[in-house]
Amino acid sequence: MAEDTFKEDKLVDTRGQLCPMPVIAAKLAANVLASGKVLKLLASDPGSLADVPAWAESCGYHLLKQEKGNGVFTFWVKKG
Repeated sequence: MAEDTFKEDKLVDTRGQLCPMPVIAAKLAANVLASGKVLKLLASDPGSLADVPAWAESCGYHLLKQEKGNGVFTFWVKKG
């Protein structure tokens, strides 16, 4: 596995949803994940570029990577 490739333990697809739904969906999914597990979030709302990293930091989670392509923003967040 490449160093910058992460296997998610939970996938949350919020494409087509506007703020604050991507962060709310990520929060609900993270609540059921064990510490150290990885959440992959797909979003189409440009606000998620600021909102998701801020949410992760405020919760003590680690934003492992984020990507942008074809109108989709993908985030890998490791639960602390």
